[in-house]
Amino acid sequence: MSIELKKDIPRIIGKYSSGKKGPLLFVTGGIHGNEPSGVKALITVFEELERIKPEIDGTIVGVSGNKKALNQNKRYIDEDLNRTWTEDNVKKESPDSHEEREMFEIINVLKEQSEGDFTKRYFLDCHTTSSASLPYISVQEVNDNDEWAHKFPTYIIRGFSDIITGDIDHYLSRIGMTGFVFEAGQHTDKTSQENHEGVIWLALKEACNFDLTKISTYPECVDSFAKKNAPEQKTFEIIYRHGLEDSDIFEMEPGYENFQKIKKGELLAKQNGNDVVSEWDAYIFMPLYQSQGNDGFFVVKAV
Repeated sequence: MSIELKKDIPRIIGKYSSGKKGPLLFVTGGIHGNEPSGVKALITVFEELERIKPEIDGTIVGVSGNKKALNQNKRYIDEDLNRTWTEDNVKKESPDSHEEREMFEIINVLKEQSEGDFTKRYFLDCHTTSSASLPYISVQEVNDNDEWAHKFPTYIIRGFSDIITGDIDHYLSRIGMTGFVFEAGQHTDKTSQENHEGVIWLALKEACNFDLTKISTYPECVDSFAKKNAPEQKTFEIIYRHGLEDSDIFEMEPGYENFQKIKKGELLAKQNGNDVVSEWDAYIFMPLYQSQGNDGFFVVKAV
């Protein structure tokens, strides 16, 4: 069931442990303010955990992202929070934008929550997409991220963090954590929150030895997620990013969805009055159908 966000969204949405030693599972939602699905899913998950009080190994912590942008249902205030996590930015003594302030707050929460004798540190960053999409994982091929990602029954995209710098999963991987980004579907699709809940429960099972049968909505919350998200072709790699400048006038051709096949010579978009034509027989990924953003689209190939 979808819920409405309150104006006073807490930074720490929830924290749960049954007192057993184990890993830290650090889950973030709403890094983009027009993507509230992950925050709503976390609220629902923590309400259920507090109700049933199950045994888990370690601790799960849920954290909200761009709180001010979430309240305004805007992607960001000054700049994209998912582009601020560069090595230079995190070394600054003081923030230069609203998003950098939020970034430092999240970093401080992570440092505080990481104190303790954890066996491992996992992360899960919850997002949604501007266009209709099947759910997928975006994973950076460092640490044991890729191996971890393949425990989850959904499409997997490699290489996003190799093209885009400053995203939160790049930072979390850089400090030695294991994890990935999960894109649950279109921003306002009611199934996106369900998909986020499903992947969080599965992460609790894989990371913290959680018994999924304890959930009141089991097996629907996990089975429906797994059944509709277990594709024949599972792994893709990004081969091209079509980047945009702030001054560009860009419009995708209508009707594109993630993982849709495209052919060489196919008209994909208009940019500043000029045709943008495919140079590949491949698949389109993350076509831009919103007013904010500097990624027009990506092209991916099946691995």
